[in-house]
Amino acid sequence: MTDPDPRPDGRLGIAITRAQAGDMNALHFLYVRYADDVYGYINSIVRDPHEAEDLTQDVFVKLLPAIKRYEQRAVPFAGWLLRVARNAALDHLRSRRQIPCDEVRVSDPGYEQVASDRLRSLREAFELLPEEQREVMVLRHIVGLAPGEIAGVLDKTESAVHGLHHRARLAVKDALSELGAAPVTAVA
Repeated sequence: MTDPDPRPDGRLGIAITRAQAGDMNALHFLYVRYADDVYGYINSIVRDPHEAEDLTQDVFVKLLPAIKRYEQRAVPFAGWLLRVARNAALDHLRSRRQIPCDEVRVSDPGYEQVASDRLRSLREAFELLPEEQREVMVLRHIVGLAPGEIAGVLDKTESAVHGLHHRARLAVKDALSELGAAPVTAVA
């Protein structure tokens, strides 16, 4: 997710300035532009589509007063907004108390399909990642942020993001190999 026009005098800059002044149409423009990205990012953290929808709405409801604190600096608006979304998701997770329960599995005749197995293996591999590495992988490969943007969202250096990404890719590759689900490449 890159800002379509990161210049402060461009269309995005005008929308931000107008939203900071309380213009609801400008806030709507920002919602239309970023809601899907915010939802995807929050969903990757809370792992519940319904909660992610609610939290996405909360982020944009709270955006009108919060946007007044935004200043055009090295962090693009998209990075700032994702940091707001991340904080909302983490606050939500902290506020609820999870009660551990055993996982319930249902026998499904289609479960043995290759696509289902691969998806399950990939989820297992991601679950094994430390939280920071998983977050970097989601921001890079699902949300589509560049390493510099991820650094802004996570408040880390770009080299730290590269290191987390590299270690995460190796860990996923190793986990998939152990699960017998590593990608197969043809040998020439």
